[in-house]
Amino acid sequence: MCIGIPMRAVAGNEFVVHCERHGRISSISLMLVGPQPPGTYLLTHLGSAIRVLDADEARAIDNALAGLAEAVEGRAFDALFADLTSREPELPPHLRSE
Repeated sequence: MCIGIPMRAVAGNEFVVHCERHGRISSISLMLVGPQPPGTYLLTHLGSAIRVLDADEARAIDNALAGLAEAVEGRAFDALFADLTSREPELPPHLRSE
């Protein structure tokens, strides 16, 4: 299973950008998404940006990753999944009998 990590671009050039997540800086390749300005949120995997994110989506992914860590440690994690626990489950379109 692959996990993408959301990071925020800080500075760089058209090929590589320095990204920040929780105070840690990493060099990330932009070859799959093209040049991105500072402040852009990127979904990263193994040192490459694989998708551009908006701030809300980056926060939701970050919360989900934090929630998984909390669950593994046996701590409360419901607040980190508020977008899921506050709504009814939905079937994907191909399983609905409309």
